[in-house]
Amino acid sequence: MKIRLIAIAAMFCFACTAYGQANGYAFKIVASKGVSEIKTGGAWQPVKTGAVLKSSDEIKVGENAYVGLFHNSGKPKELNKPGTYLVAQLEKEIAGGPSVLNKYADFILSSNSSEKVNKLSATGAVHRGTKEDINVLLPSSPGMNTAVYNSLVVIRWESQKTKGPFVVNITNIFGDPIARMETTSNSIVLDLNDKQFADLGSVFVEISDKANPKIASPQYTIKRMTATEQEQIKKAWNEIAADLAETNAMNKFLTAGFYENKNLIIDAIAAYEEAIRLAPDVDFFKEAYNNFLIRTGLKNVQQ
Repeated sequence: MKIRLIAIAAMFCFACTAYGQANGYAFKIVASKGVSEIKTGGAWQPVKTGAVLKSSDEIKVGENAYVGLFHNSGKPKELNKPGTYLVAQLEKEIAGGPSVLNKYADFILSSNSSEKVNKLSATGAVHRGTKEDINVLLPSSPGMNTAVYNSLVVIRWESQKTKGPFVVNITNIFGDPIARMETTSNSIVLDLNDKQFADLGSVFVEISDKANPKIASPQYTIKRMTATEQEQIKKAWNEIAADLAETNAMNKFLTAGFYENKNLIIDAIAAYEEAIRLAPDVDFFKEAYNNFLIRTGLKNVQQ
């Protein structure tokens, strides 16, 4: 795992803000799966993560292959249908000029720099394990933001002692039970717009083993943002929303960067989960998500 984290960091170690304009290329390859090729100057060669595409190049995407790109403006592009693409034509499909999206693309890529990942690998990150042995991938450390902007919250947990089934107990600020759910999975999606949660400013979540309630997680808080806070995030989101309008894995990856930049860890989790759902066979998104969880202290480094 340590080697994988360093490898993914090496892929990311570049600055989005000027990478294309300064170096004279159109796209950079961020993610790939399967067999694809690049034609540069008449010769075809295998696609490699981190390679660049110039306007005069061509890219051939193989059967069941995937290529995720960043334009020099910071805008994402994904190719998941077999065929040969002219890079010049792909450039024409990138709407508009420079975008403030570049800011968030730069943030998410620099957050995965080799220096930061090496530091995490050396320190082992923050230890979040408990004697109860259910670790919920939600912020809980002092100073971490537990607020959410969107209504859908992904709650995922890990346990070495039990494989479930699990019980999810949700209470209000007074400890009164609001909802109880049983699942054989290790995750649920909570919709804060459901009627039982709609009037609550905060909810408190605890996960336990159904057969042995002593195997349980600590209690985690999920806080609804105030109207003023939501308006601030909405204003920033509207600046990039058009660039990320299409539902695909690369756009969700950049969305995660936006939320992490705004310290909205729970919203970033949901965006990463959606990226993986949309491209389940592309390991890049799983590795980036794992790196994010370790970087934010939600998960231990696996030595």
